[in-house]
Amino acid sequence: MNNTYVSRVGLCVGITLIAAGAVAQEGNMERGQAAAASCSACHQADGSGMNVPDGESWPRLAGLDADYIAKQLHDFKAGRRDNATMATFANMLNDQQIADVAAYYSQLPATQGQGGDEANETLLARGQQLAERGDWNAYIVSCQSCHGPGGKGVGDTFPGIAGQHAGYIHTQLTAWKNETRSNDPQNLMGAIAKRMSDDDIQAVSAWYAKQPASADQESTQ
Repeated sequence: MNNTYVSRVGLCVGITLIAAGAVAQEGNMERGQAAAASCSACHQADGSGMNVPDGESWPRLAGLDADYIAKQLHDFKAGRRDNATMATFANMLNDQQIADVAAYYSQLPATQGQGGDEANETLLARGQQLAERGDWNAYIVSCQSCHGPGGKGVGDTFPGIAGQHAGYIHTQLTAWKNETRSNDPQNLMGAIAKRMSDDDIQAVSAWYAKQPASADQESTQ
C-alpha cells in the first residue's frame, strides 16, 4: 500500500470525523430551552437578563451570537473566565447541551438594555465618541472597530453590545481593566480598558445600553 493512498485515506477519515463532530455540536433550540431552565433565575425566561442599579447585573443573552455564548460557557467551564456561579452552571452542561443552550438564546428576540436613562447628555456624548470614533489622544480605539457598526457584534469573538445592560458592560470593562477577566487571546479588551478612565467606562456603558439591540428595533425608532 503506497504512502499516497494512506495519506488520502487518513485525510478522508479526518474530514469525516470533523464533519461528524460538527453535526454533534449543532445546537437544537428545543433541547436548549429545556437545558436553560436553571439559567432563567438570573438571565430571565426571555433571556433579557437584569440590571440592578448600584448592584450586580446579569447580561442579556437573547439575540447574542450562538458561537459567542458557547465560547463563554466553555471558558467558564474550563476556568478561562472566572465566575463561581457561572462555573457551577457551566459544569452541569456537556458540550452538546452548551451548543443547545447557545442556539436557544441566540434565537430569542433581543430585548432592550437598561441603565442608560439616568446618564446626562454630556456623559452620553462622551460615550458616543468612544463608541464611534475612539479617543486617539488617549490611544483608545473606537468600540465599533471590533464590535461592528452600531455595536451589533462580529462573530464569536466580538459580541453585540448595543442594548446590553449598562451595569454589565461597566462590570466587564472594569474587569478587563483590573485584569480579573482575561479570556481574550489577543488581550485587546484589556489593553483598551486600561486606557479608559472610570468616567469613560460609565459613559460608553450608558450609551450602548440606550442603543437598539436589534435591527428590528432600529427600524421602528
